[in-house]
Amino acid sequence: MPTCAGLAEISTDRALGALYGLAIGDALGMPTQELDGPTARRILGTPPDFREGPADNPIAHGLPAGSVTDDTMQCLLIADLLISGGGTIDPHRLAEALAAWEREMAERGRSELLGPSTRRALAAVAAGEDPSQTGRTGTTNGAAMRITPVGIATPVEPLDRLLAAVVSADLVTHDTDIAHAGAAAVAAVVSAGVSGETFEQAALRAVRAAARFGYADLFEEALRLGSLDAIVDRFGTGVETAESVPTAFGVARLSHGDVWEACGHAAALGGDTDTIAALAGAMVGACTGLRALPPDAVQKVREVNDIEFESRVDGLLKLRRR
Repeated sequence: MPTCAGLAEISTDRALGALYGLAIGDALGMPTQELDGPTARRILGTPPDFREGPADNPIAHGLPAGSVTDDTMQCLLIADLLISGGGTIDPHRLAEALAAWEREMAERGRSELLGPSTRRALAAVAAGEDPSQTGRTGTTNGAAMRITPVGIATPVEPLDRLLAAVVSADLVTHDTDIAHAGAAAVAAVVSAGVSGETFEQAALRAVRAAARFGYADLFEEALRLGSLDAIVDRFGTGVETAESVPTAFGVARLSHGDVWEACGHAAALGGDTDTIAALAGAMVGACTGLRALPPDAVQKVREVNDIEFESRVDGLLKLRRR
C-alpha cells in the first residue's frame, strides 16, 4: 500500500495529467473546431498532430500550432478563483473574472471565444441582474469544459460535497440540470482519477454523479457504445452538453488509457472538437497521470501558450487535503 508521500505523488501526477491532457486536447482540436469530420481529418493529417489554425476557420484562423482556446483559459480562471477563494467560488467574483477575460480576449482580437450560454449570462450581469440568477438557461458545455480544477480540488466522496462544488462553479452561466450533470460527470472522473482510480472505476462514479441531476442514462449509454461512429451518431458533436459531453465520455472510454489517442480521435470528429478533445484528454489524463502523456506534446503546449500548471496543482491539492 502506498505511503502518504506515495499517495501525494500519485495525486500530483494525476492532477497534472488531467490539466495537461486537457490542454493537449484543446490544442489538437483548435484548428478543426466548427468543421465537418472529413475536413477535420484532412487538417490533422495521418498521424494527427498539432496544426495551425486554418485561414478559413472563423474561430481558429491565424493561431499557431499548439495554441489552446477558451477551454484551457477558463480552466485556469476557475483554478485561480478556487485557490484565492479558499475553495469557494463567489458568483460575483466569477462573473467579474469572466467579464475581464472577455475584455482581454476582445483586445487580442479573439472576441468570438465565448460560448452562447456564457455570453447571455454576462450580458444579463452587465444589465444589472444578480449573477446567482443568470445561468438558468445555460445548457451548453461551458460548465463541463472548465470544471477540471474542481475535480482536482474536491474528493469524489462524499459525493454531495463534490456536487455542491460543481454547482457553485456552474451557477453564473450554466445553472441547469443538464449542464450540472455534464460537469458533474467530468468532475467525478477527474476526482476519482486523482485518487488513483482507473477510468473504468471513475466512469461508474460519473454515472452516479449525473444521476443526481436526472441524466445517468446519457453516460450509461456512452459506456455501452462500441465505436466512435456509434457514439457520434447517437450524441453528435455540437456545443450542447447532451451532445459533446457524452461523446467525450465515450471517446475517453475507447482510448485504452492513451491521452494522445483520445485527443486525436476527438479532434478528428468535427464539430466542437476543441472542447470534446479537451474533456476526453482531462478525463483520461486524470486516470493515467502526467507520466503517461507524450512529453513532446506537453512541452509544446507549455511553450506555445506560456502556461504551467504545477503551481496551480499545488494549490488545488492543498484544498483537496483540507
